[in-house]
Amino acid sequence: MTDSPEEASADGPLIVFNGVTKVYGRGAAAMRALDRVDFTIDRGEFVAVMGPSGSGKSTCMNILGCLDTPTDGVYRFDGVDVGSLSRDQRALLRRHYLGFVFQGFNLLNRTSALENVELPLIYRKVPARRRRELALAALEAVGIGGWAGHTPGELSGGQQQRVAIARAIVSEPEVLLADEPTGNLDTARSREIMALLTDFNRQRGLTILMVTHEAEMAAYAGRRIQFRDGRIDTDPGAGGAS
Repeated sequence: MTDSPEEASADGPLIVFNGVTKVYGRGAAAMRALDRVDFTIDRGEFVAVMGPSGSGKSTCMNILGCLDTPTDGVYRFDGVDVGSLSRDQRALLRRHYLGFVFQGFNLLNRTSALENVELPLIYRKVPARRRRELALAALEAVGIGGWAGHTPGELSGGQQQRVAIARAIVSEPEVLLADEPTGNLDTARSREIMALLTDFNRQRGLTILMVTHEAEMAAYAGRRIQFRDGRIDTDPGAGGAS
């Protein structure tokens, strides 16, 4: 088994959850947010993660994004046991392999769309000229290259989410983690964003895991995992963790 993100293997499933459990608190106050969850995600899948509030889907996504760690069980990313990584190594995994899109966009209000998209590249120490080229290309890819100089306050909600998607894909991550990406948008803009994500999945082979409450949005995904009470209730793609 490899033990660092840089040594990850291209063989086998991209993501494996094997008996993943997450417990918050202790004793009588303990709350089991995830209870022995098993699943695998292959490269290029588009998976919708669904469930009512408190079902465990958000905890699952936090662990997938290396924002939290399991209490028990194993999470492997590209062959790497994420639980064996140090805090700094998990940060590197997030930086180099994962892209994030949030319901609230999470853009910096006083900076331009271009500067927002450049942020992940600054953390990766990409030279300024190359950083600008990549950020402009990402904005073009999401259809708003002409708005590069505008701040978030000058953009519609749909345009802001396109900027957020450009920021997430500018570093060419292995996985895009989207948390309710259409939650703040009207139906028409939601469908535009979902069509964009579907295109990235199909044309670029980008693996996408998306939390959503909306069945219409989940229908864009090729697979839907339903959580209930900290466990997987239904998963048509279940084949057992390896």
